[in-house]
Amino acid sequence: MSTYPDLAGKVVVVTGAGKGIGQAIAERFGSVGSSVVVNDVDEAAAQSVAAGIEASGATAIAATADVADSAQVASMFDATLEAFGTVDVLVNNAALVSPMLHFFDADEEWWRRIIDVNLTGHFLCCHRAARIMAKNGGGSIINMSSGGATQAHRSFTAYDASKGGIEALTRAMALDLGPYNVRVNALMPGSIDTAGLDDEARAHRGVNIPAGRVGDPFDMTGPALFLASEESGYVTGDVIRVDGGMLAQQRSATVDIVATSSFPAIDEL
Repeated sequence: MSTYPDLAGKVVVVTGAGKGIGQAIAERFGSVGSSVVVNDVDEAAAQSVAAGIEASGATAIAATADVADSAQVASMFDATLEAFGTVDVLVNNAALVSPMLHFFDADEEWWRRIIDVNLTGHFLCCHRAARIMAKNGGGSIINMSSGGATQAHRSFTAYDASKGGIEALTRAMALDLGPYNVRVNALMPGSIDTAGLDDEARAHRGVNIPAGRVGDPFDMTGPALFLASEESGYVTGDVIRVDGGMLAQQRSATVDIVATSSFPAIDEL
């Protein structure tokens, strides 16, 4: 396993790191000697992950913030600068998936909340981090996309729209920030088990994935470290799939959570 020595001592902000993919990525950066800012809207979760990283011998702080709130994002980066003096890597992982609603059941409040957290949250964090990176000679921003950016899930209209926006944002930012030595890329997770599925559910979800299984949060960590490291120094504006081959095939993986049998009846509209 590569240790990515160039990441030792780098300051890494990981949003939505209180559990799942974000937690795994934060812990992996700690394992290679990075100083990690563990963000989550859940204060207890952020503190728990930061404490675990510290217990392993690395350096970490917890930063509670709702990434959809510009004032809270500003406070998070202010705290990061106070603690570490800079930001070298930003991993935009914070996102909402639920509630999953059929398009007919959706309302404006639901739409705006998911777009605000998933897409506007990326923008707000990137806007602050990129300025810090540019002034310090460069850095790496890693956004979190989804198969829903280019393929659709049932009852995920706002989520899929936000992820499509993230991929477009990634490309546009890569162009604007390239002259400042700030690289911007995205990771596209496939079917990642962040909820601790039982064996039967894992088998059901993984049967049509070429790798033969669903992914685990740790599967996302190597690609994240690669995109943060100078080993990917000529990679920007790209989206890297981490999906076990799920989208490379002609048959579809078992990804839909919402069955068509639960859709609203016409007489209910």
